[in-house]
Amino acid sequence: MLDKSAPTSTVRSSGPLSGFRIVEFAGIGPGPFACMMLADMGADVVTLDRVGAKKSMKSVAGRGRKVIELDLKDKAAIAEVLDLLASADALVEGFRPGVMERLGLGPDVVLARNPKLVYGRMTGWGQEGPLANAAGHDINYISITGALAAIGTKEAPVPPLNLVGDFGGGALYLVVGVLAALLEAQRSGKGQVVDAAMCDGAASLMSFFFDMTTLGRWTEGRDQNFLDGGAHFYGVYECACGHFVSIGSIEPQFYALLREHAGLTDADFDAQMNPKAWPALKEKLKAVFKSKTREDWCKIMEGTDICFAPVLTMSEATQHPHMVARNVFVERHGVKQPAPAPRFSRTPSTVREPEAAEIAAVTKAWKR
Repeated sequence: MLDKSAPTSTVRSSGPLSGFRIVEFAGIGPGPFACMMLADMGADVVTLDRVGAKKSMKSVAGRGRKVIELDLKDKAAIAEVLDLLASADALVEGFRPGVMERLGLGPDVVLARNPKLVYGRMTGWGQEGPLANAAGHDINYISITGALAAIGTKEAPVPPLNLVGDFGGGALYLVVGVLAALLEAQRSGKGQVVDAAMCDGAASLMSFFFDMTTLGRWTEGRDQNFLDGGAHFYGVYECACGHFVSIGSIEPQFYALLREHAGLTDADFDAQMNPKAWPALKEKLKAVFKSKTREDWCKIMEGTDICFAPVLTMSEATQHPHMVARNVFVERHGVKQPAPAPRFSRTPSTVREPEAAEIAAVTKAWKR
């Protein structure tokens, strides 16, 4: 096995997961993002990658890990992996169902070696079901949950990047599942499989909207509800400069402030919660926001209880005073990137790169 990470720091892990050992099978998307979060929180994460794979030290999702190259088609390598897993706390893999079993690394085999191991599995469709072995991407997983149909314009759904399936419904649910299983394993002494499917997580994220539908406060469709762009008081508006601002003045006291600061004296704006009035009020508000630049509106509204914010690009976001003050973005290997989140008062997370010596000796270091 060959290492491919250069020594970069002698800073030791200090996060709340310090001391937990996790083996990650290299993949793309939600799996690496989940393992980035676990590493940010202090877990000792070893990534197993194919021989000859190139690791970019500038990768955001790949930060904080020891990376070992090996050929999983080699029986000797599989034996080494099993030795590694024998002293691990958790495993994370994102292959299609059945791949790990064919490699000789399925849950039955691994849990027989290490009964306390948490076996995290990340897929789009889940470990079983009619679509389990079909290819797919975020857009497909959120399509069958009702999420994509609710996002966009009246004309057509609009993919919300790959935030809802891959990262919201996938990576974050995997992290929650692995952490919950690790907690339970400390009490029971027994591990288990965590089946994290992006379609499951995306459906779970829709819980609020299922609630609203049950209460008769949500209409299926797009651009006709108070959170989907239908309401004039919750949306995005273009300014005179071509940039955009966002408002979310739902509560009456916030809406009153919006009217005050934007000069909305027209009595028509009294009909805040009348959906029939929304289209006309939205057109009036478009004209109001078009009368000033984004900078002008920031001076008038930012920091008030209007629920206002400028719509910033990623590069602009790194320079916003609030983001700067909170150190929301950090620089690593010359790349600006989001800092670890959430924050811990006693065991702060740190972005740490492993020493080359650690990687070379990882198997010995993990023996208990």
